[in-house]
Amino acid sequence: MLATIERGLERLAGWLAAAGAIIIVVQTVWISYGVFMRYVVGKPDGTVTEATALLLFPAALLGLAFALREDAYPKVSFLIDALGPRGRQLLTAVNLVLMIAVGTFFSIAGIEATFRAYESGTASEILLWPRYLFWAPGALALVVFTVYACVRLVSVLSSPPQPAPQQR
Repeated sequence: MLATIERGLERLAGWLAAAGAIIIVVQTVWISYGVFMRYVVGKPDGTVTEATALLLFPAALLGLAFALREDAYPKVSFLIDALGPRGRQLLTAVNLVLMIAVGTFFSIAGIEATFRAYESGTASEILLWPRYLFWAPGALALVVFTVYACVRLVSVLSSPPQPAPQQR
């Protein structure tokens, strides 16, 4: 059951990261268009700055769970390499607990921001896009990250300590 939940969350993490990649491509094209309009045509597009700034928040968070899945967060590896299997497992568990604590805090903040933006009906200044549309993907990404970190913690604690990977 735990493995099924973990695989489902890993698949969801991949989809969220893909959505973040699409947002980055959209931002790149839109910024390039803005530069072209400003410097070649001589008629600046006033929506480029606001649109790319609004898209930055979801793009920054949609890859969180994917980075955890790929074990892509920075580590101090000399400390990890110096520990035995049980010590590595304990350090991994402590790291996941810290990720869960931070993820929970930001998940709550993201969810509250989404609901407040929805209830107030606030919109962006120039484009008049509803702000909750930009908070919601970030809040979803934070919740998925936190739940995935919890599942990984349970997985780490319920499995026997693994020997160190061999160096090449």
